[in-house]
Amino acid sequence: MVDPLSVLAELTRYGRALTGAIRQETVADSVIECLERLFAPQALAFALLDESARTSTLAAVRGDPLPQDDDPFLLEVQEAGRVIRYENPSRLGTPVTAAGHTMGILAVWHKHPGTFDDASEAIIAAIAAQTAIALQNTRLVAILSGGKHEWEQLVDAIRPAMCIIDRRGGIRRANRAFANLVGAPVTALTGRPWLLLLPPAWAEPVGRALGAAGEPSEIRTDRRTFAIRAHMVEGGDGASVLLIEDVTETKRLQEQLIQSEKLSAIGQLIAGVAHELNNPLASVLGFADFMGESNQTPPALVEPVRVIQHEAQRAAGIVKNLLTFARRQEQDRRRVDVGPILQRTIQLLKNQMVGLKVESRLTIDPGLPEVDGSPNQLQQVFLNIINNAAQAIASSGKPGTVQVHGRAWLGGIAVDIADDGPGIPEEHQGRVFEPFFTTKPEGEGTGLGLSICQGIIKEHGGRIRLRSAPGQGATFTIELPAAAGATPVAEAPEERAARAGTILVVDDEPHILYYMKATLEAWGHRVDTAGDGEEALVMALQGRHDVIITDVRMPRLGGREFYERLASGNPAVAARVIFSTGDTVRDDTMAFIQRSGRPFLHKPFKLAELRRTLAAALQAPR
Repeated sequence: MVDPLSVLAELTRYGRALTGAIRQETVADSVIECLERLFAPQALAFALLDESARTSTLAAVRGDPLPQDDDPFLLEVQEAGRVIRYENPSRLGTPVTAAGHTMGILAVWHKHPGTFDDASEAIIAAIAAQTAIALQNTRLVAILSGGKHEWEQLVDAIRPAMCIIDRRGGIRRANRAFANLVGAPVTALTGRPWLLLLPPAWAEPVGRALGAAGEPSEIRTDRRTFAIRAHMVEGGDGASVLLIEDVTETKRLQEQLIQSEKLSAIGQLIAGVAHELNNPLASVLGFADFMGESNQTPPALVEPVRVIQHEAQRAAGIVKNLLTFARRQEQDRRRVDVGPILQRTIQLLKNQMVGLKVESRLTIDPGLPEVDGSPNQLQQVFLNIINNAAQAIASSGKPGTVQVHGRAWLGGIAVDIADDGPGIPEEHQGRVFEPFFTTKPEGEGTGLGLSICQGIIKEHGGRIRLRSAPGQGATFTIELPAAAGATPVAEAPEERAARAGTILVVDDEPHILYYMKATLEAWGHRVDTAGDGEEALVMALQGRHDVIITDVRMPRLGGREFYERLASGNPAVAARVIFSTGDTVRDDTMAFIQRSGRPFLHKPFKLAELRRTLAAALQAPR
């Protein structure tokens, strides 16, 4: 007969032992000890059940022999889901159940038959009930602990510094980014006032953000910019979540984007103005060339005409450089001679460098091979680096020189851009190609960083190297491989037309029609003119012209539509078309000309270019 008081005392002791148990191992040790005290069995077992797999694992066993995971009695109790008792041999088992879920199994064995009675069933059931509560608590603790760990990992992975501040200004929790910001361990932040952790200058903007939760504010230090925002915790006791994000790079990117958009707008404006200048320049340059070739020019006017030719060609070169620089032609990869690109770049920067009291010197070794590349992208690289060199010299307050040297390099070419400015500090030399890294004051620069230059040159299969020492200037060397099968560039000899022909000139500018007619007739050609595409279409379809030179942009019927009508109605006549245009900034214009496969003259063009183009067209088979 079991003494009820002893049983009650043991169950009370067992309940106290489970108080605060947060690990299953602690529960297992306590239940085994309780079963031994109350039943003094030959063997006992505590098994934990995996409901999803319908399997049990022994968490604690004692006795001789030791029970096994696959003991038939344990499986029987598991399947029955209730207390089971046998007399011979004596066995007693019960499931450990909470909220309708079986969490484990308790079982005891005894060597004497009839050891267990109804009271034994009640006792083991009471033990199982307390055990179930303890197991449920350990699972809840594990869930809470796991949730806490996941929360810590989550908030530590958040880029902005974050903390929860109670209504008295104390910090409840903070992530690692906040700890790094204030320079203190995460574990040392709880309970400390945020006012004592953040810099004194931050007190007013942070307090304002906390007082007007949801309204952002900004803090600027010498080198960094921080965005401050606070959010009230819903249903809380006045606590707020404070977010502090370093937005320095974001601001820098935004400024770069705005600068890029400004440059793009300026580029389009320049391109539009330059295009409008092409037509009058074409007339000036054409008539100057015409008078220069004429034997009837009075001796007193020979030198003035030569000056007009030179200055008109200079103006045309500036306009062409502006158009080339403004035009988007990233996909325009072809074999190019780097020499003329360097010459155009120096010419484009000439006035700016004079204003900075910087002299430019360009040397191009003869016989350099061509490279595969985009002329526009290469010019952007040269322009950016030369401009940086000039600004570096100007920052010293002294005049200086930028020397540009194109030379042979292994299997390609190298361009050295050297300045005699203050040089680049050694600690900055390893970072000059980083995106948006700059040593210039805010607001200065071209908007095209050296990192983009490096990227462009890498896309061309080359590299950029830097040599510099403080006080001794800096040298950037751009190395580019030669085009496959490239040979040294030789200037094409000037050709004259193989024979005289009948030519139709189509342009909406009367002055261009006048000088083209006068020039071509002086060369022995028969010339017809038309002021737009509709007038020209009637004349062209008569089929008596050997060559048709047409402008692209004209009123009524433009050169594109004029050509397309010829191509659909009379392809043989369309094959005689040469386009003449100053509109090379628009991608659709250039794409159309390239699709047509027809030659084109870029306004304003020299008579030598016209002569060579005509010679090729008149010699082509009909």
